[in-house]
Amino acid sequence: MSNGNFSLSKEKINFLLLEGIHDRSQEYIRRAGYNSIDSHKAAPERADLEQLIAEAHFIGIRSRTRLDADMLARAERLNAIGCFCIGTDQVDLAEARRRGIPVFNAPYANTRSVAELVLGEVIMLMRGVPAKNMACHRGLWHKSAIGSHEVRGKVLGIVGYGHIGSQLGILAEGLGMKVVYHDILDKLPLGNAEAAAGLDDLLSRADLVSLHVPDTEQTRGMMDRIALARMRPGSHLINASRGKVVDIDALADALRNGHIAGAAIDVFPVEPSSAEEEFLSPLRGLDNVLLTPHIGGSTREAQENIAVEVAAKLVRYSDNGSTMGAVNFPEVSLPDHAGARRIMNIHRNEPGVLQAINGIISQAGVNIAAQYLQTMPDVGYVVMDVEAEDTPGLVAELDRISATIRTRYLY
Repeated sequence: MSNGNFSLSKEKINFLLLEGIHDRSQEYIRRAGYNSIDSHKAAPERADLEQLIAEAHFIGIRSRTRLDADMLARAERLNAIGCFCIGTDQVDLAEARRRGIPVFNAPYANTRSVAELVLGEVIMLMRGVPAKNMACHRGLWHKSAIGSHEVRGKVLGIVGYGHIGSQLGILAEGLGMKVVYHDILDKLPLGNAEAAAGLDDLLSRADLVSLHVPDTEQTRGMMDRIALARMRPGSHLINASRGKVVDIDALADALRNGHIAGAAIDVFPVEPSSAEEEFLSPLRGLDNVLLTPHIGGSTREAQENIAVEVAAKLVRYSDNGSTMGAVNFPEVSLPDHAGARRIMNIHRNEPGVLQAINGIISQAGVNIAAQYLQTMPDVGYVVMDVEAEDTPGLVAELDRISATIRTRYLY
C-alpha cells in the first residue's frame, strides 16, 4: 500500500483541531509557520468527521473523537495524529501504524492536576465529607466525629507507580501518610514509599487505595468482587485512571453493605459522549461516593501544557520527521537538516527493503550525508539526508518499492 509522497509548503498543510483544544496549540502551530488551521469546539458527528478528516494532513483530538480503521481509511492525506490527552485508546493504533501514521500524546502534562485532585479526595473521604455534604443538602445536621479521621499516619496504597502515582505518593507523605505501592514493573521508591509484596498485600494494608494504571487486558476488571473483598473493611477506593479497571456493580454492592466506606470515581466504563447525554451509573445516589465527570486533568494549567506538548510533537514531525514520543511508531530523534534534503520512507518491515532503498540512491549517484533507521516488527522508518537536486525523482523511485507505505521529503 502506497499513499504517495508528501512535500507540501507550510501554507498548504491543513491542521484539524477538534474538541476545544486549548488555544495555545494554535498559537504554537502558527508560530511555526502553519496557518491553515480548522478548529472545532466539539467532537463532530461521524458523517461530519468523515468529510473533515479527508482534507486533513494533521489532526488533533481529545477523548471523544474515535479514529477507527474505517475512519482512517478516509484520511488519505493524514500524516500524523495528536491526542491532546494521556490516553490513546480512541485511536486504532495498529491501523494507523499500518498506514504510516504516527500517533502522539501528552503522557505527563496533566500529572500534577490528577495528583492534586486525588489528594483532595483522600482527605474528603477520610473525613466522611461526601455523606455529610449530602446530608446538609437535605437539611440534616450530622455533626459527628464517627467515621472521620485525619490522614496523618494512614496508609495510602497506590496501584500503578508511574508519574502520577509517584507524585501522589510524595504529596501524601507531605501530609504524614505512609505510602505503599504496587506496579507490574520494578520501580524505585520516591521518598519513604514502600513496594508492596503484591496487589493482595497492598489491598489488605491500605486505608485508601488509589488506582493509576493504563487500560490493558491485564488491568480491565482488576478491581472485581474478589479484589474489593480483599480490601480492608472500612477502607476507601479512588479511581482516576481508566473506567474499565473497576467493576462498578461490584463496587456499588461493597459500598452499600459497608465493606467499602467510601469511593471517589472520576472515570467510568461508559461515559456520556456529550453534555446533553444523561450520565448513568449504579453509583448515582450513593451518599458515600464522590462522582466527577472525568476531570482529573481538566485544569487550565494541564490543558495548556498538553496543548503545547502535542502541538510541538506534530510540528517537529512535519518540520523534520522526528517521531520521538510516538506511541505506535518507530521512534527517531533527528537533528536539523540544513544543507541537505531529507527523505523519509515508511515501509513494511520486510527483508531487503533497506538494500532496495540504498540501491536506488546509489544508482542515482547521490551521496547520503546521514541516514537513520528504526523498526518495529511490522513497520520500518528510514530517514536520509541526501545531497541531490532531483528529490522528487528519487521519491518516485522509492515509492515503487513494493513494501513502501509512503514517502515524503523536506527541503
